[in-house]
Amino acid sequence: MSPTSASALRRPAALTAGVVGVAGALVLGTVGGVGASSHREAPLIMEDPVADNTDLYAFRSPDAPDTVTLIANFVPFQEPGGGPNYFRFGEDVLYAINVDNNGDARADVSYEFRFRNDIQNPDTFLYATGPITSLDDADYNFRQVMDVYRVSGGQRTQIASNRLLPPENVGPRTIGVDYAQLAQQAVHPLTGGGRVFAGQRDDAFYADIASAFDLAGLRPLQPAHALPPNAAADGIDTFSSYNVHTISLQVPISQVTRQGEPVIGVWSTASRPKVRVFNQNSGAQPVSRGRFVQVSRLGNPLVNEVVIPLGLKDVFNTLQPSQDAGALSQPADAAGVTIPLVQRPELATRIEQLYPGVTTPPAPRNDLVSIFLTGIQGVNQPANVQPAELLRLNTSTPPTPFAQQDRLGLLAGQNDGFPNGRRLGDDVVDIALRAVAGGTPFTPTFNRAPNNALTDGVDGNDKPFLGTFPYQATPAQGYAVDNEERE
Repeated sequence: MSPTSASALRRPAALTAGVVGVAGALVLGTVGGVGASSHREAPLIMEDPVADNTDLYAFRSPDAPDTVTLIANFVPFQEPGGGPNYFRFGEDVLYAINVDNNGDARADVSYEFRFRNDIQNPDTFLYATGPITSLDDADYNFRQVMDVYRVSGGQRTQIASNRLLPPENVGPRTIGVDYAQLAQQAVHPLTGGGRVFAGQRDDAFYADIASAFDLAGLRPLQPAHALPPNAAADGIDTFSSYNVHTISLQVPISQVTRQGEPVIGVWSTASRPKVRVFNQNSGAQPVSRGRFVQVSRLGNPLVNEVVIPLGLKDVFNTLQPSQDAGALSQPADAAGVTIPLVQRPELATRIEQLYPGVTTPPAPRNDLVSIFLTGIQGVNQPANVQPAELLRLNTSTPPTPFAQQDRLGLLAGQNDGFPNGRRLGDDVVDIALRAVAGGTPFTPTFNRAPNNALTDGVDGNDKPFLGTFPYQATPAQGYAVDNEERE
């Protein structure tokens, strides 16, 4: 991917406030909103949804424990009935899932994905000309196909070619068979081992961001809120009935780790060609040219949209994780604080202002550094760690069976849960709230109510996850969704 511009790197003071990873996000998120994962998180990427990373997941597969599943979602807030031109991946976007397997915050293995439109009949306005019963059905008119590449050791190898994506879940007349069965036809094997799925899925992220961004007026906690208090209410999942586009990858653990180091750091990116030209003063046939430039980046949830200031959000999306450490530290002050936003989170005091019953641990907050920047020693910290904004996963940790997974992940004693990787059902919002309030074993004095009971009131996804790959639930059907349910 493209290097960051020199001008962006000449602003260390500003970037210190911006590139602190999820620990800083937890602090700001508790005041300005606990976050929408990375949906519409920055001004430029908000205008480019096909390149917008929404969520990243990394977990050891419970039903195939010799593999790791890496999921990168894009194209947020998909209204299921939004036709006649339905959502899709960008033809001119290079999507990638990147893996650091030696702790230096640089990609050792990358999986790249390119998509192409394949219209069967350009003389009709119809997405489908009849009921689609299989991926190769002649009635499946507006198709997308995918190529997959593995990049490692300077070598770029194609591991899948011209793989068909499933159609959008338009409705019962367009989809002539059970949609779940049709989507399973789009699970494709990879050369060298593993499998891949790309296409529309139910958005697995769940949270009440409508209340979170209303000055953290979390509905279950409204009686304790200072501006002004209201009666307690159940949380409302903002993402219920919305879809996303996913790239779901399942590969042998041996393909992404190196001998003696089971911990990997994962992040996803989207890049565009440097130049887009509209030929002959017409916007009908734009041409993209030049090297790829990174326009979106995602590791941990709850970062860019709630911690990075507006003037730097677009810059953050261009940074490589290896550039993070230079923006984090400063000489130690009298209290020994070297990363102010993490060890002395300025906005942690706002938690106490908005929720007077909550007091938070004093600086230096080394617990947040350990949990969210370097990984936790003995859990998911690599031997030679470079602090960076990565989703870190210890692939040697045994996976918890799906039916036994607790939404609170590591806080519930499940060592394979967030922040050790991220499973689909992990409640990253509640975990984040409790961590910044000190409601964890790292700060036992503060590991009490209400600190360890903070919540947005949304405890699970609106649809159950699948027990087999690609795991995310079947996307909501356009014909069946009642928009009044969201009101």
